[in-house]
Amino acid sequence: MSKIEDIVDTLENRISKVLHKQEVLKQTNAKLSEQLESYQKQVLEYQEQISEWSDRYETLKTANAMLGSDENKRETKLKINSLIRDIDHCIAQLSE
Repeated sequence: MSKIEDIVDTLENRISKVLHKQEVLKQTNAKLSEQLESYQKQVLEYQEQISEWSDRYETLKTANAMLGSDENKRETKLKINSLIRDIDHCIAQLSE
């Protein structure tokens, strides 16, 4: 009889340990999920900042070219030509 009691006690101890490990893993998983969500929000914020800074950079390049900077003149001319084509297209649509 003592052998069966020892087996039952051992089994109870193992089950208790497994349940404890499961609880610890659940807590760890919850913390990691929170961290992941936080990092995903940061990534979105950084992407928005990158987009904003890229727009500002393009605006500065255009402004520098208009002020006489030789570095970006070609790009500015292409951009102006594109804008003129867009305006001409709009005028043509309005006159129809």
